[in-house]
Amino acid sequence: MKNPAHLVCQVLLLIISSWFLASCQKKDNPHNGGGNGGGTPVVCNATIANAENIPVFPADNPWNKDISGEPVDPYNTQIIAAISSNVVKADFGSGLWQGAAIGIPYVAVCANQGRIPINFTDYGDESDPGPYPIPLSAPIEGNGTGDSHVIAVDIENGYLYELFNAHVNGNHWDASSGAVFNLNSNQLRPETWTSADAAGLPIFPGLVRYEEIIKGVIDHPIRFTLTSNNVKPAYIYPARHKVNSSGGPYSLPFGARIKLKASFDISGFSLTNQIILRAMKKYGLILADIGSNLYISGAPDERWNNDDLRRLGSLHGSDFEVVKFN
Repeated sequence: MKNPAHLVCQVLLLIISSWFLASCQKKDNPHNGGGNGGGTPVVCNATIANAENIPVFPADNPWNKDISGEPVDPYNTQIIAAISSNVVKADFGSGLWQGAAIGIPYVAVCANQGRIPINFTDYGDESDPGPYPIPLSAPIEGNGTGDSHVIAVDIENGYLYELFNAHVNGNHWDASSGAVFNLNSNQLRPETWTSADAAGLPIFPGLVRYEEIIKGVIDHPIRFTLTSNNVKPAYIYPARHKVNSSGGPYSLPFGARIKLKASFDISGFSLTNQIILRAMKKYGLILADIGSNLYISGAPDERWNNDDLRRLGSLHGSDFEVVKFN
């Protein structure tokens, strides 16, 4: 008969070994396979609020850089002249527009989220291969019309997964392109590669999110768009990709920033809009895609007050200045 104490020790060793192995597996690169595959439902209590409690890139990353004190570009006057009369438009809000939520939605997932195969239909050679832990139930921007972005944030492993022109096709996603970002790293996309965004940038870090309003601060630049004739066919750090836009020498390349002038008085705006405006002064707007002039991107949320967001339309292009580049 074995010594009871010896049996207890064996059981304890088995428990400790199992825990250790599970812990190690979780710390492996989550993009190298893993998960339970096939999109099988998992128990995950992650919410979009949890995505505000994880680091979004290291502190020295350009997405976290205060540019309020940066010099103004010497061609600021010429560049701003082309958009001086355009007004800011919050391209997000509550409710529906043409049957779809207003803005670019995202979901938060856990480390055990099932991984779904991705079929890249256009830019597979510039996309990170799947599978991605994006559930087939994830919301699609515009309900599948327009850019149809799909975004998932792995709040436990700190990875960001983004798709462009995505649609569910049976048991997998079809998408034009996709990108994976390690939120604990400064690594950029390979030179000249696109992402789910035309500029080769991540989308999620540039969205205005209502959870940030609850926190009381937006601590990153805000994604914005310009029409093709105002975008130079070029890109600057941290962007990685250009398009065949028609902007001339006095236009902005992808990755460029504009900032709200320090002298602009925000005291007459709501507390919500003041949070957005302070971010425009401290972190600026970052040019990420072709679209309407001075449309800023955000996530849909039923807590947005659309009438209040429309008051941002009192800002004109002339209220901004170009942060020096090149």
